[in-house]
Amino acid sequence: MMDRDTRNAAIAAVWIMLLFGIAAFYLPTVMLALGSYSTVLAGIFGTVFVLAFFLVFWLRARTQRKNRK
Repeated sequence: MMDRDTRNAAIAAVWIMLLFGIAAFYLPTVMLALGSYSTVLAGIFGTVFVLAFFLVFWLRARTQRKNRK
């Protein structure tokens, strides 16, 4: 049985993965649209998307560590 904190962390991770999964599904379409305007802009958008994915989990872990002290 999971305790309350573990369950909340799992629910948050599922939501984050779901939202980023939906965004990743549309990522190629957005990048192609941006690429027709500027290839550099499309590359920057893709890079920011990937970095944002890791940034969200890093911030969540940092907040959880801070709350446990």
